[in-house]
Amino acid sequence: MSVTPARYRQVRAVRGTLSGVREVVAEDGARLRTWRVDRGGPDVLLCAGLGIPEAAWPPFPAHLLGWHYRGTLGSSRPDDPARVRLADHVSDALRVLDAAGVERCPALGWSFGVTVAVELALRHPDRVSGLLLVAGPPGDVLGAVLGAHLLPLDRLGLDRVLPERARRELARGGVRALRRVGPLLGAVLGRVPVPEVDLWAARVLGPLLRTDWAWFAELALALAETPPQDLSTVTCPTTAVVGRYDGLAAPNSLLGPVARLPQARCRVLPTTHFLLPLAHRDELVAELALLLRRVDAVERAMVWAGRPLTPRSRPPA
Repeated sequence: MSVTPARYRQVRAVRGTLSGVREVVAEDGARLRTWRVDRGGPDVLLCAGLGIPEAAWPPFPAHLLGWHYRGTLGSSRPDDPARVRLADHVSDALRVLDAAGVERCPALGWSFGVTVAVELALRHPDRVSGLLLVAGPPGDVLGAVLGAHLLPLDRLGLDRVLPERARRELARGGVRALRRVGPLLGAVLGRVPVPEVDLWAARVLGPLLRTDWAWFAELALALAETPPQDLSTVTCPTTAVVGRYDGLAAPNSLLGPVARLPQARCRVLPTTHFLLPLAHRDELVAELALLLRRVDAVERAMVWAGRPLTPRSRPPA
């Protein structure tokens, strides 16, 4: 792939924002590769999809904190292969926050990371001040594949032939097949040259082509054990962004639970894309900026909630 001076300057600009790459030791001893992108603004914890590099994310107006899941992109696999369940990822997220000295901040989840971000907010509401959830269901991640919007089985009279449970098992079978063919797929894709695209896209595609697909399948199957999460206790400002025709994450699997929350905002993009961070970067930047303003307003209100209105105000009964 040829590198023109303009493309070289483009990559240098992107790399210049990446700082604080370090190793954090998880609770069970696994080594986590963490990173930070400094663009000004408040801290935001990123719970990404599986195997997605930090270069995939838009230029958010924030100090973006993130880590790579166990066994991916520089993070080590745990000694116990079973330590890749949701509770382990939540524990890793807390380690990332503690290592960065961040007590409380919004969390951004995409794809499988939606489940991680939601669980973090449910278990540790004192650490999460807001949620931006993008193209992924809160729990039951395989149940959202091939949603009714993509296959209108009820209107065709086929909902009994391929009900939701059958679609879930079909998706699970596909992931198990990926686990079997993963070594072969990795050997083939690892030899594929990165196409002639701009260097930003190359930095995203390169790590994806080198993904260990068998391990990816293990992580996906472990997360798929999580049942649908109950968001009724989430009280922080929350935004859901989905693609209307997304076949990998049915829009209603996220919109339904989020829309019932008291501080919810839902946005549906007219797209088939699942990779919203790549295809709709400007929209996500705008949504995060809006969420940060909402979070700031709520945090300020919470600070003033316990204070007297005037010096002569009586204390609350």
